[in-house]
Amino acid sequence: MKIRGGDLDLVEYEFTSFSPGENIRPCGLKKDYPLAPVSGTVVARAPARIHLTVLDMNRFSPDRPGGGGIGFAIGVYCTAEVECTPSGLEIDYTREPILRHFAEAFRQVVGYTGGFKIRARDHQYEHVGLGSTSTILIAAANALNAAVGSPLTSDQLRLLLGCNFVEETVAGNVAFGFETGVGPAASSHGGMVVMGDDLALIYRHAFAEGKNVYIAIPSSDISSAGEKEFDLLMNKARTLDYRDRELKSYLVLMDLIPALERGDLRKAGDVIWEIEFRGSKRAEVEHHGFEIYRYMAALRDAGLEFVGMSSVGPSIAVITDRPEEEVAGILEKAGLRVAIATTVDNEGLKIRVEERV
Repeated sequence: MKIRGGDLDLVEYEFTSFSPGENIRPCGLKKDYPLAPVSGTVVARAPARIHLTVLDMNRFSPDRPGGGGIGFAIGVYCTAEVECTPSGLEIDYTREPILRHFAEAFRQVVGYTGGFKIRARDHQYEHVGLGSTSTILIAAANALNAAVGSPLTSDQLRLLLGCNFVEETVAGNVAFGFETGVGPAASSHGGMVVMGDDLALIYRHAFAEGKNVYIAIPSSDISSAGEKEFDLLMNKARTLDYRDRELKSYLVLMDLIPALERGDLRKAGDVIWEIEFRGSKRAEVEHHGFEIYRYMAALRDAGLEFVGMSSVGPSIAVITDRPEEEVAGILEKAGLRVAIATTVDNEGLKIRVEERV
């Protein structure tokens, strides 16, 4: 497939798949770690995320995680349970290949020679912009790590996951996907996060405390996954980010972060609304046609403080003081409904150990 980033940047990319456990990227983390497998079941629960924008899609690809971005954790959860076993890898999850691939990467890096029994359950909202893949993977990563004595730090787990982030194929293989690091960082730490390139966590702050989060999922016949996503992100989105990446970064640094420090939800919402029309975010919204803009404009015109589409959509996140009944009425007038009513998760991933009886 062709990737165009600018007038002089046109390359071919071979979108290859492989068996889970192949093409492991150790990210410089492989060494001798003192392991101490725990007795019992480790349970990790991670909040999903709303991914508001990539800062520059010219700085990431399936071969290179990064690109920067902003997003926040929400009270919708994925759970992974892990037990250490003498050998083998037993996985109870509908998307088994992606967990198998990361489990093999983790075993290689930390030098664990035993086995794992993994049971995972995601939030059931797949490929609508709520980060089901990254959330279940960061939950599993933390559970695996805790099960062998926590040899890696939270940041090291994010790095290992970002470098080995995959999506499954129809044939049961995996292929490297697009990863900014926003999802794992938001899920790990909670609140709003700002990412730089190379999966660097630049800033994290509690966000929208005491406010309500409502998510609408408009119907869309446009795919937000696989080849369609690849073509969108690597072509039109890159071209638009060449034009607007400096503006988006400026808005984040000079307006969004100060608004977060002040707890000013309306100002934060104004910044995000501006970004909806800039660079790669515009490409993501227009991917579904201008109907998404019509929906969001109607919600903004009704006075809702914060409105933004997550990732490549079509999910729209609304944050406001207003109660659900009032917001539901506003959404209904726009032709939408409340699919999820929740809050921002400002605490992040939680781990516990259930001892064997």
